[in-house]
Amino acid sequence: MTFKDLNITRQFINAMEDLGFETPTEIQIKAMKPILAGQDVIGIAQTGTGKTAAFVVPLLQKVKFAQGSEPRAIIMVPTRELAVQMEMNVNDLAKYTDLRCVCLYGGSGIKAQRAALDQGADIIVGTPGRIMDLYLEGRLVLKKIKTLVLDEADRMMDMGFMHQLRNFLEVVPRKRQNLLFSATFSERTEELSHEFLEFPLKIEVAPQATPAATVDQKLYHIPNFKTKLVFAERLFDSEEFNRVIIFCRTKDRANRVHRYLDRKLGDDVRVIHSNKAQATRINAFKAFQNGELRVLVATDVTARGVDISNVSHVINFDVPWKVEDYTHRIGRTGRARTTGVAMSFVDESERYQIKNIEKLIGDKIPVKSLPKTIEHMEFLPGEEKEMAREIDRQKKILDPTYKGAFHERKKKKKKKRR
Repeated sequence: MTFKDLNITRQFINAMEDLGFETPTEIQIKAMKPILAGQDVIGIAQTGTGKTAAFVVPLLQKVKFAQGSEPRAIIMVPTRELAVQMEMNVNDLAKYTDLRCVCLYGGSGIKAQRAALDQGADIIVGTPGRIMDLYLEGRLVLKKIKTLVLDEADRMMDMGFMHQLRNFLEVVPRKRQNLLFSATFSERTEELSHEFLEFPLKIEVAPQATPAATVDQKLYHIPNFKTKLVFAERLFDSEEFNRVIIFCRTKDRANRVHRYLDRKLGDDVRVIHSNKAQATRINAFKAFQNGELRVLVATDVTARGVDISNVSHVINFDVPWKVEDYTHRIGRTGRARTTGVAMSFVDESERYQIKNIEKLIGDKIPVKSLPKTIEHMEFLPGEEKEMAREIDRQKKILDPTYKGAFHERKKKKKKKRR
């Protein structure tokens, strides 16, 4: 199968060849023709399998060429980083056309975005809040919209955007094509999608949340935060770890990991999360993308949809709270038929969540031994108590009659007295 067999025209084939696309992936083979035919599509595929090109290329081909000043297609995404990434993808794939793409997202100067809209746009990429802000101002005219795309659709509908989406659907033309794409798609999200999809074609090229086969997964049992830091530092003695994303569960832990590695590795490390200024986040992201940084420490704000080539390793410094985010995190490596490594550092309080992740992905994550040269460090103040509370919480989920470790210790003392 070739892109020509999928009815893709020469200018887009040339653009894809420039980006290294030689033959279509499975999601592209199954999605491109129906999208060109105007069908509503739900596309579910593993991260790194070419989902973006699967809907962007036929969308561009349908829009064809620059015309007027009002947009004819909108691609909505959940985060600012993904909006910037999507704009780059659209421009790369449209390089042999005159199509105009404008990127709209919050946390950045709205004046520049107003000016860009005034110059005219064929395709809008953006986050729901900023798109609605500019529509309400009268700057963004939606009456010519023919296609609406929700990328990372489950996250869009699951993280508080549903109210904004409903408002948007009230003002966009009813007669349009709808496309929803993601690596995971929960039952609840599917129910919500029925609000604006009519008889969609559901394309699922692999079981939901299945990691790509190009990612080598590893799991290390590590007792505490400080030992995780020491092991992470030791890994960078190897030149193999040349472009690494480290995911942390909270902004505070991400900052602490960044401070430690910054002292050890110098300017090769940056951190991004929702408390960082938008310019700081975008600059760090672009520096990492351009190969100017070795390490990017992040929360799950960058776990979805961000496409950076040749990420050698993903390190789950903490196991994610949402099991679905595991697949999105490790999908930052092993993209576009390249190989990558995903390593998870797991303390005792995270083992329950690892079992849930293994259940979701339908496979066991291979356990590796921590090198004997790694010294086990002391616990942080209060860390053991925090872990014990989390283990209690997990035991109560498994057994609602369980009353906690304190209650168990009390029972043991009574037995000893007898």
